[in-house]
Amino acid sequence: MKAIQVVVNDTMQKNYTYIRTELVGQNFDPVFKPSLIPKEMLALGVFGGKYMTDCKAEFPSEWFESAKLSPLKKNPLLNYFEIDASQSLAVWREKGWIFAQDPRGWFQWYCRYYMGRRIPDEDTRQIKRWYMMRRHVGQIQAHCRAGDTYCRRKQRQALLHWAYDSCNI
Repeated sequence: MKAIQVVVNDTMQKNYTYIRTELVGQNFDPVFKPSLIPKEMLALGVFGGKYMTDCKAEFPSEWFESAKLSPLKKNPLLNYFEIDASQSLAVWREKGWIFAQDPRGWFQWYCRYYMGRRIPDEDTRQIKRWYMMRRHVGQIQAHCRAGDTYCRRKQRQALLHWAYDSCNI
């Protein structure tokens, strides 16, 4: 694949440039097997609809055709489980979860990774964080009847934020 340069200009990044070196949605780390792609996550309802409202130019327009977005402020009712399962960006920064090149956090990293950007050390770090969320799948399976989406809704919503399809656990 020929490398593609992307220049980002949104409210959190000005003239940030990165290179896409892989085909869209392909050549993932073998450990990283998300069950949802960014387009599906946005359509299901994640992050109260606020997460991607100012960076549409960076990603494929079809991602936003069915996306549940809230341009003015976060609206947890737009989330699939209609519950707020997010911590603030300030908390993310305080905990050291934010990488300078992805100031919005894990989902921004995932969107860019999905589109073909690779940053080996950061990819490894984020994939480890993603993998650690599996423990929540086990908790839902252990404490909820199959298909009971009212059981542990906050935990299920958090899993959606991490590309786990918690609608079908």
